[in-house]
Amino acid sequence: MLIGQKLRVLREEQGLTQADIGKETGLFTSYMSRVETGYIVPTIETLEKWARALKMPLYQLFYDGEQVQEPPKKNTKAEGQLWGNSRKEAALLDRLRQSLSRMRPEDREALMMLAGKMASRQKPAE
Repeated sequence: MLIGQKLRVLREEQGLTQADIGKETGLFTSYMSRVETGYIVPTIETLEKWARALKMPLYQLFYDGEQVQEPPKKNTKAEGQLWGNSRKEAALLDRLRQSLSRMRPEDREALMMLAGKMASRQKPAE
């Protein structure tokens, strides 16, 4: 199923109109209509707004199965809370995304390689 079709189905399942989604997101109904009919492919930022208006996590917009599976949870903070869900963490991720987009490709590649090596390090035995 295409993303526009999926957005329409999810919106209609909740009994919402394009105007209802527009009030929550600030998107114009004409734009939403073009997305739902497949004439326009929405950006990730637009999909985030749409998911918030539908009161669901972004990943569920891309899931096509019968039952929606929950993502694996990492207990980095409070029980059941994933990193990146708070406003502060989302703002940090947005700043990182913007910074990475301004970097030269070779600098971005070096940074990503370094981050990958740091992430794969084993913790020392206690």
